[in-house]
Amino acid sequence: MRKAIIAGNWKMNKTPAEAKALVEALKPLVKDATCDVVVCVPAVDIATVKAAAEGSNIKVAAQNVHFMESGAYTGELSAEMLKAAGAEYVIIGHSERRQYFGETDFTVNKRVLAAVKAGLKVIVCVGEKKEERVDGYTDALVAYQTLIALTGLTDDEVKQVVVAYEPVWAIGTGLVATDEQANETICVIRKAIEGRYGKEVADAVRIQYGGSMKPSNVKGLMAQPEIDGGLIGGASLKAEDFSLVVNYDK
Repeated sequence: MRKAIIAGNWKMNKTPAEAKALVEALKPLVKDATCDVVVCVPAVDIATVKAAAEGSNIKVAAQNVHFMESGAYTGELSAEMLKAAGAEYVIIGHSERRQYFGETDFTVNKRVLAAVKAGLKVIVCVGEKKEERVDGYTDALVAYQTLIALTGLTDDEVKQVVVAYEPVWAIGTGLVATDEQANETICVIRKAIEGRYGKEVADAVRIQYGGSMKPSNVKGLMAQPEIDGGLIGGASLKAEDFSLVVNYDK
């Protein structure tokens, strides 16, 4: 059995003071969660959130990482820097990073390798745009993105990676893939991993749905056999809303 993982991606929101207040409000609401609980916060909030979450079941993630250990990369943060600040997880390859900041499947892979080497737990994002789904490329695209992202990892390292399937057309648009659509595409991702790494590895990898999961649809999505959690956007910015997602099985 794979343990579910619910991660809230705060994106570019919350000052350190606001972040602390949100975590303090969240802690009692999710303390009995049966899933892993992660908040993915802006870099300036990592140390504050780590301190605020101390002694709770809330883990801290960064939202990006550079693939070099150090150097002349103004504005970037290395995996070791993120770890030192208190991050345990890191999101890599979010569609907004690909869309606005020029990340490619190959730079995503470099970041994954750097993060895993440094001991960070990776949440790597894959997903298709609306026109790619309409044209019938979803399955081939998500399989390709997933296998490129994981290239160079050992079987044991792949088992520790979390894959987030985020249909780009469903992020921040209010549109949501049906429960069955999400499950079918996540099954494609798992089959791609099985084809490269074998069934044991594929069965161990946790795959989230990352397209506008919220309190109103979480139960249906999480009832699907291939969906192991969610990467939550807007609903993670309010403690009550996020807790309702985290406690989907209550």
